[in-house]
Amino acid sequence: MKGVLKLGWFFAIGMMLPFASAMAEEGHAAAGSLASSWSAPIGVGIGIALAVIAAATAQGRIAAAFMDGVSRNPGAQKSMFVPLIISLAFVETLVLFTFLVVNGLAGKI
Repeated sequence: MKGVLKLGWFFAIGMMLPFASAMAEEGHAAAGSLASSWSAPIGVGIGIALAVIAAATAQGRIAAAFMDGVSRNPGAQKSMFVPLIISLAFVETLVLFTFLVVNGLAGKI
């Protein structure tokens, strides 16, 4: 598990480093403008892709835990169904918020 976490941190830092330096440049356009950055569209695409991958993984784990719980105790299905739907809605809401932020950034490119 520790190896996976180290690999995840390495991947996250490795992906953020080039975009941070591109966002820091103010040479050609006004400060704060994303139009001068060639890596902004790539960052937007990677951002939404990571959000969707993480949400799909989370929803899969939620559904697997629900199915495992129902298979162990079928009588508890009714009491477990509402928390299942609420947790799936929370995960999907995070993806929708990410989509709105990415669309906002894409409009500035």
